[in-house]
Amino acid sequence: MSDFTYILGSETPDGWRTYVGWTTDLDARLAAHNAGTGAKSTRGRTWVLLYAERYRTRGEAMSREWHLKRDRRFRKAVLPTHI
Repeated sequence: MSDFTYILGSETPDGWRTYVGWTTDLDARLAAHNAGTGAKSTRGRTWVLLYAERYRTRGEAMSREWHLKRDRRFRKAVLPTHI
């Protein structure tokens, strides 16, 4: 079993919003966010997966999530220039 850290993006009229999280199932988690049953801050938006990393343990994935949430430069670097 693998754990993932991921970055989602949602385009708005003012630019892109990003969301960082971790999960054991990327497809199911993205579907939950887009269905409005994911994190409260992601509801009402359409999200696309921008970036993901795989880890062997939950602790590693959660640690990386913590770091990515604070790394705005990296999150900006993974934003698409066009979709």
